[in-house]
Amino acid sequence: MFAVYAKEANYDNPLDSLVVGERPEPEVPEGWVKVAVRAASLNMHDLWTLRGVGIKAEQFPMILGCDGAGVLEDGTEVVLHSVVNAPGWQGDDTLDPKRTLLTEKHQGTFADQVVVPARNAVPKPAGLSFSEAATMGTAWLTAYRMLFVKSGLRPGQTMLVQGASGGVSTALVQLGRAAGFRVWVTGRSEEKRALAEQLGAHQTFESGARLPERVDAVFETVGKATWGHSLKSLKPGGVVVVSGSTSGPDPSADLQRVFFLQLRVVGSTMGTRDELQSLLEYVDLAGIKPQIGAELPLTDAGKGFEDMLAGDTAGKIVFTR
Repeated sequence: MFAVYAKEANYDNPLDSLVVGERPEPEVPEGWVKVAVRAASLNMHDLWTLRGVGIKAEQFPMILGCDGAGVLEDGTEVVLHSVVNAPGWQGDDTLDPKRTLLTEKHQGTFADQVVVPARNAVPKPAGLSFSEAATMGTAWLTAYRMLFVKSGLRPGQTMLVQGASGGVSTALVQLGRAAGFRVWVTGRSEEKRALAEQLGAHQTFESGARLPERVDAVFETVGKATWGHSLKSLKPGGVVVVSGSTSGPDPSADLQRVFFLQLRVVGSTMGTRDELQSLLEYVDLAGIKPQIGAELPLTDAGKGFEDMLAGDTAGKIVFTR
């Protein structure tokens, strides 16, 4: 079958390991289902897989793609939950110490077909296209958990999103505006800030700019480059919710500020299958349409990877079949 995969790890030149070609059709273990992929979206996780982060050398070659939407063999349209739990795990999917994501141990969605545990195939709302649905499983689910499960914010409070154009950031803007939060966003360029305003941000600011007032919560996916600004932007008792560190994982902790102002630092990773189902129902009920920055045929996946590596994104990059 047609697939886009990583042939080996290459930390310094990840795109050199990207192959657009053919892979064997997947076998279907007991309790798993086969999904004919209609659309799949690109994540930073896919670049990390090409670099060899989070995957063992013996797992290569690995079909890329954490996210996807498609059709079961009986015709049911589904969205894929990419967190695969250990057999018998009970409780929060994200706390399973033996959990994996698609592309870490199990082959991913950038292919004609993918197999997943039956519980990981969640019914797709009719109001979402396959391309829109394919953005939900990682970036939008991450944003949903950060905002509605981890932050403790109430409608009417002010949230700051660090970074204006990535998949998680654009999802936070759209979800936050729809839920009644005052949404502020930072961005490196006028173009990226304009995109955030188009998606519903009430105000946008240059990266590192002094804000008109302190905020109730900051949502962090950037890491080292913005961490100091995030802590300085919080009200006493405020919270920073962090789910990524694309600019580096090792900023100054600024512990004096943290304890003196009683700030909370909360980690958040992905989300559960039930949270994905709630997200899909919420987006459908609210009429929210995820921001898709580029939609490409899977045969042109290399272009999407190049754009993500260069930071040239304006929402999610989606591949279609």
